[in-house]
Amino acid sequence: MVKKTRPPQRREDSLSRDRIIEASIELLDSAGEGGLTFRALSERLSTGPGAIYWHVANKGDLLVAACDAVIAGVMAAHVDLRADAKTPEDTIRALALGLFDAMDEHPWIGSVLFHSAGALPAVRVLECLGQQVRALGAPAAGEWSATSALLHYILGVGGQNAANRLSAQTRELDRDDFLGEVADAWSALDERDYPFTRSVADALREHDDRGDFLAGIDLILGGIKSQVGTTARKRAVRRS
Repeated sequence: MVKKTRPPQRREDSLSRDRIIEASIELLDSAGEGGLTFRALSERLSTGPGAIYWHVANKGDLLVAACDAVIAGVMAAHVDLRADAKTPEDTIRALALGLFDAMDEHPWIGSVLFHSAGALPAVRVLECLGQQVRALGAPAAGEWSATSALLHYILGVGGQNAANRLSAQTRELDRDDFLGEVADAWSALDERDYPFTRSVADALREHDDRGDFLAGIDLILGGIKSQVGTTARKRAVRRS
């Protein structure tokens, strides 16, 4: 007698929002935003789309939830907001580098953060940066501009780094080959029109992505601290 093949076991009874988000992150990491479909997710979870819709409203909701899970993990791993834990500068650097590495590992989160600026993932980052800028003593009138500069620098540079890596992967190039191609193209530019770009072409071949990223963070922090110092001097003059 031929045994009947049992259909794949469905798991609606054990399905949870956390498991859906975990599977979504796996799909996003392997196939990008285009690979995250409810059909692909249903197959991975051995369930039906209806069971997934019970926990999430649509793909946009799912992307934000997946991004928020990654961001929350970065915050838990790199940010300690106890008063005696770190200086505000150290906390900002730790958060910034954690986000840079997260965007490198999960390139899709940069796009989600940009397109869902008012949602919880971006707000988590904004709140942490804002608290640290305030702790640095930035004047109230300059808190937003300083925090916004940090936020957009982190997302912009981190997102561009991730995009570069994806571009290299698509063309089956490693990082050195990718940078070498760009450096060669820059070196071939007309020196009269592009003197600076040509001058840094060789440095591009061996530059440290994370080191350059943190150098930019330090430039912004230096500007904030300079502003704090200027405000303090003006207050001292007014008191005298």
